[in-house]
Amino acid sequence: MDRLHLMSVYVAVVDAEGFAGGARKLQMSPPAVTRAVAALEERLGVKLLNRTTRYVRMTEAGQKYYEDAKRIIALADEADNAALGINAEPRGQLTVTASVLFGRMYVMPGIVEYLRRYPAVEVNALFVDRVVNMLEEGVDVAIRIGDLPDSSYRALRVGAVRRVVCASPGYLAARGIPQTPEDLAAHDIILARGLNPANEMRFLRDGQTQTVKLQPILSVSDNDSAAGAALAGLGITRLLSYQIAEPLQTGKLKIVLSEFESPPVPIHILHREGRHSSAKIRSFVDMMAGRLRAELSLN
Repeated sequence: MDRLHLMSVYVAVVDAEGFAGGARKLQMSPPAVTRAVAALEERLGVKLLNRTTRYVRMTEAGQKYYEDAKRIIALADEADNAALGINAEPRGQLTVTASVLFGRMYVMPGIVEYLRRYPAVEVNALFVDRVVNMLEEGVDVAIRIGDLPDSSYRALRVGAVRRVVCASPGYLAARGIPQTPEDLAAHDIILARGLNPANEMRFLRDGQTQTVKLQPILSVSDNDSAAGAALAGLGITRLLSYQIAEPLQTGKLKIVLSEFESPPVPIHILHREGRHSSAKIRSFVDMMAGRLRAELSLN
């Protein structure tokens, strides 16, 4: 049997957690799927799966082979797409990840436009407030905010956001506007832990980083809650500028200490490509890059 076919059968069985499920996914008979996996194990000379009447489980060798086989199949798919030409219609499944709020505000509208334009594509949107391992979780495109570590993925810079200290006009009228970072010690502080994990804020002063220790009256795990508390006039908080773009535009929140801000935080689109360019990835990255670069709140 063809080696790539055997790999595809094995991956389908593992993904479906059984021979019957793998057979349904591939539209093959269960005996044919069983023979294919047996032939693969015989070719390799190793046991890939432990079988019982109720489930299948990968061996250690099977786990490694599964990961390698998925990469090889993905490369083969990319080669097929490249052979169709640059004008080929995007099709297949596309997995995209971003943080929750950024995904809701900026990525989802782009996905809607993309699906209307390319109905043969199925998009899986993974919006989570953690760094996703693109390889392990099968992600094709990631929108990341922050400096990037060295990576084999292609990165396209599409904008930047500021770390801004802000409060409601009512709070500032009652408590005064801080003029220097040290003045924050006399104010009520709301800390969003995602951006400020410790009880401190860092600023840039005369080219040097200055750290100001703080005692918050409220610490929250999500940015929306910190923004809500600041809008209610509870105190001063620090967030990324895109997270409060609307309240800043309408004047419901005011930025303070802007002259002490750290450098802007870059936004990149990372995409998973092999030697060949996938039409679905290329078209999505091009469209999303154009949308993000046109957003005034991100540039």
